[in-house]
Amino acid sequence: MRISAKSKYGLASILYIAQQGKAKEFITIQTLSERLNISRIYLEQVFALLKRADLVVSAKGSQGGYQLSRPPKNITIYEILLATENTLFERTASEKINAQLFIEQTLQDMVFDKLDSLIEGTLESITLQTLLVELENRTAQEGGMYHI
Repeated sequence: MRISAKSKYGLASILYIAQQGKAKEFITIQTLSERLNISRIYLEQVFALLKRADLVVSAKGSQGGYQLSRPPKNITIYEILLATENTLFERTASEKINAQLFIEQTLQDMVFDKLDSLIEGTLESITLQTLLVELENRTAQEGGMYHI
């Protein structure tokens, strides 16, 4: 499975916001761009998708920016990827070739549907809170240095 740069940047950005969110401050695109070394213009596109999916809220003005729409424990990685990588979760289409109909149905039922369910289940079980705990553990082990 390949995750696009857009989704990786969305995950990294929303994790950074979650990490900084304890202060309840809005984080600007410019700050994210500088801290994560990601193009500001690209981040604007990513955050339009995250906002449309109601994962972040925004505020305009000098104190504006983005913050999470709900607590990290209530946001799953599945939701983030669904917002930024919608084709990742498209079901495998059946070709319905007459001579191979049973083969196609068997593959769909026994392979593709099961694989889709496993991926979705795994991603739904990982929350931003899970990632925050892991990030804090790694940061503590490395003496406060981390790279996203």
